[in-house]
This record gives sequence, C-alpha cells and structure tokens, in this order.
Amino acid sequence: MIDFELEPQVLNRLQMYHSVAENMMRPISREYDEREHEDPWQFFEAMWAASALSDVQPAVSAKSGTAEKAPSAPKLRNLNTVITTEELCWGDAGLFLSVPNSGLGGAAVMAAGTPDQKARFLKRFSEGKPKWGAMAITEPGCGSDSAAVTTTATRDGDHWVINGTKIFCTGGHRAVEKSEGFVVVWATVDKTAGRAGIKPFVVEHGTPGMQVIRLENKLGIRASDTAAIVFDNCRVPIDHLLGSPEVKREGGFKDVMATFDATRPIVAAMAIGVGRAALDFVRDFLKEQNIPIRYGISPRRLTAIERDFMEMEVQLQAARLLTWRAAWMLDMGQRNNLEASMAKAKAGLVVTQITQKAVELLGPLGYSRKLLVEKWMRDAKINDIFEGTQQINMLIVSRRILGYGNKELN
Repeated sequence: MIDFELEPQVLNRLQMYHSVAENMMRPISREYDEREHEDPWQFFEAMWAASALSDVQPAVSAKSGTAEKAPSAPKLRNLNTVITTEELCWGDAGLFLSVPNSGLGGAAVMAAGTPDQKARFLKRFSEGKPKWGAMAITEPGCGSDSAAVTTTATRDGDHWVINGTKIFCTGGHRAVEKSEGFVVVWATVDKTAGRAGIKPFVVEHGTPGMQVIRLENKLGIRASDTAAIVFDNCRVPIDHLLGSPEVKREGGFKDVMATFDATRPIVAAMAIGVGRAALDFVRDFLKEQNIPIRYGISPRRLTAIERDFMEMEVQLQAARLLTWRAAWMLDMGQRNNLEASMAKAKAGLVVTQITQKAVELLGPLGYSRKLLVEKWMRDAKINDIFEGTQQINMLIVSRRILGYGNKELN
C-alpha cells in the first residue's frame, strides 16, 4: 500500500531545504535571472558542501527498476528526491538546475552503466571541487523523436570516435568547461539497427574534439546554462560506452527511456515547486487585501477569485500525488514508465496554468518585474517542454493504456 505520510527526519530535512530556498535562493533569484550566463559561485560552493546534497540526485537504476543497494541510501530515495526538489524549486528552478551534481548525466549512468561504471564515474561527485554532469541527446534535426539521432560513434581500436552536434544540453557548459565533470552523449553505433543502435558514452571534461559552441539565451530558468556542443572526431576510451556494446533489440533506445523514467518525476516536482511558489504568493496577497477564500460553502456562493484559487490548489495537489506515486514505484522496484509520463504531463500543464492565472489575478503587479510572479510564469513553461514535451508524454500515456506501439499510434 502506498503511504505518503512523511517521517519526522524527512520533515526536518524539508525545513532545512525550505530555509535554503527562502534565504539563499530567493534573494538572488532576480539577480541571476538577469545575469543569465554568470555563475553564483558562493551559492554553488555552499550547496556542494551541504552533506544532504545527494538527496536531490537519482539513486535508482531505472534500467532494471531496482533500488541501488547502498546501505546509507534512504529507503524511499526517489520519493525524498522529488519532495526536496519541489522545496528547492519553490526557491528558484533555474538555480536548482545549476546546483553542482551529476545531473542528467548521472541519471544516464545509473540507468545504463555497469556497477563498475557507476562507481567510477559518479564517485567524483562526492569529493573535490564543485562539478557538473550533463546529458546530450537533442540535435538540430532531432528533438522529441530521440530515436532519430544522427550523431555517430565509430569503433577505432581501443577507442570510440564520436561525431555530431548536440543542442539544449542542460548544464553542458559547466560540465565541459567549468569543472571536472562529464557529458553523457547518445550516439548510434549502427545506423542499420535503428533505435537498438543508440548507445550512451561518457565524455570527460577536457576531451579533445568536444567543444561548447553556443550558450542559449532563454525565456526562463535563466540561471541554468543550456549549451550547444559539437563533437568532432572526439575519441573516448572503449570502456566509456555505458553498458554493453552489443546491439540488441531490447537495448539501445530503451536505455534512453529508462533514464527519462527516473528523471521525469523530478521534472514534475520542479514544476510543482514553481506552481506552489505562485500559489503561496497569491494566497498571501489575497490575505493582505482582506479577500477571503471560503472553504466548505456551496460552489454557487463562491466568487470568481475563490473558484480560480481553489482550482489552482486542486490541480497542484493532483500533480503532486501523481509525481509521488511515480517516484514511489521506482523505489519499490516497479516499472513506472506510464506513471512517470503521466506525472510529467500533468505537472507541466498545471504549472503553466497556475502561474498564468497568478499573473492574471494580480493584474498589473503580476505582470511587472517588481514581483517574481512574472518570472515564475516564464520559468514554468520549460517544464511542459524538456524531458519530453506535453504532446510526447501524452502519446506515451496513450500507448501504455491502449497497449499500442509506435507503429499503431504516433
């Protein structure tokens, strides 16, 4: 049975994260929204030093759907991750994405790597100076259809040679040029094998042939760097291919999807954090204006503001419960690809609606830069786009429920 009653130690940890969000993130939120490509190093170093930082990193092998056996890992590691993610994104989603950790690259290692590779590539994220991991999958001609990647990896003796261009790599600049991190690159080793030929490769920082060619100027989450990276005859050791090099029908692209099954609940939690920030602000604003929200009365007697606000609350709670369920299933070793996509689709839709309604309810104040509400509206939209767009996730949900494949429903 699912039980989402939080243990005392989790509640205590949430209080700590709320303090970080309120006292470290909110005060610099506007500043680093405006200074998009500058680094808040004081914040980075503080977060890197925090012993609880590992709580916001995936700790489950999405490939097998089983929890890692590290004795120090909390029993509900992924559920704790989405709960703390919500809290930090209540502070600032862009700054949350910029926190030094293994990131999406680490999630790919967890999903597709061998036990030795997991230990070898992820150990660095518990020692030394701040560092980042990133994942490179999207290409100029390949977005939602991740199976259509054209970047190639060709075997050459004891190395793989990677060629191609990747765009919209979250944390790519910091992983490549500002830390001893890495980028996990998805490339095809056999074009004739289609999806099964797609494999992930760890490319270490400083590897010749890997170059950041552009940083994106974005609508929202501007504190997070988003890079375009070129791989030009980029040579990586043979053992940097995650998992088996063998091209099998059940491999390849399924490792990509396994990564998303682990990270989509986290993205959903990000959306919920931003939505909750807007909802909390509207609640406090209405209270200051002596505008009550009357619960427990006939819907016919509610004002338009009350109906709107209650609808915002209901939708946020629904998205949260879907997200917690998807994370909990991962902790229990259950396959969650349907639930992960449901949570991501719902949260992405809800956060855009809530933040837009918040701006609307506050009127000119909501639209002005005097408040953070307009920023939350800008930050919200990305949650409906990255890690699979709203349309792609709804397609996945439909296929899973109806039992169709991509040939029957696309």
